[in-house]
Amino acid sequence: MCPISIEFAASRYPEAVKRKRVWLSWSSGKDSAWALHMLRQQGDVEVVGLLTTLNGHFDRVAMHSTRRALVEAQAASAGLPLVTVPLPWPCSNEQYEAAMAGACAQARDEGVEAMAFGDLFLEDVRQYRIDKLAGTGLEPVFPLWGLDTRALAEEMIAAGVKTRLVCVDPRKLGKEFAGRDLDAALLAELPPEVDPCGERGEFHSFVYAGPMFREEILIESGEVVERDGFVFADVKLRGA
Repeated sequence: MCPISIEFAASRYPEAVKRKRVWLSWSSGKDSAWALHMLRQQGDVEVVGLLTTLNGHFDRVAMHSTRRALVEAQAASAGLPLVTVPLPWPCSNEQYEAAMAGACAQARDEGVEAMAFGDLFLEDVRQYRIDKLAGTGLEPVFPLWGLDTRALAEEMIAAGVKTRLVCVDPRKLGKEFAGRDLDAALLAELPPEVDPCGERGEFHSFVYAGPMFREEILIESGEVVERDGFVFADVKLRGA
């Protein structure tokens, strides 16, 4: 008898094909959100959790400065459990790596087989992740790797992704961009030296709507402050 093909088995007998259990590194921004969307299009993986680090002092996502309540709202709208890793403040690289090692051990204990990231083209960042996952039993996965960032940004916008620029590096991008949504108009205004997805740290974002969510997260703008060399545009749940 000829062996049943994987494609046939997947279509006729879904339980016959084991899907790889994946945690997704979750920054609260557009790239990790789109990585979730892309991973869900694959038949061989199952995202079973979102992993995020929080500044233990401010209870916010580092750099993005996203409030815990907002990240929890994202996870709820995505229909996934949120795994939080508290970090001390200030946090040394050794402390960060120790905390992440603990998270990796937890992942393995829960049957997770891979860790996914929304990285786009920074080779040193990708290699760092590969090196740190070596020996953990977790496979690194990069669903967005190598994609053209302008085309990617345009695809996100066309798909209905709504994302707010919550952190801007004023050395790379004008501070007036903080607090604006990444839409077609903003994309057209970006200086040519700025990556359309902000991959070099020009900006960080918070996603509040898109195909990876069941429903839009209702938000309102808070104050804009300049701190530690960056411009932060606060966002909070509407009515909170």
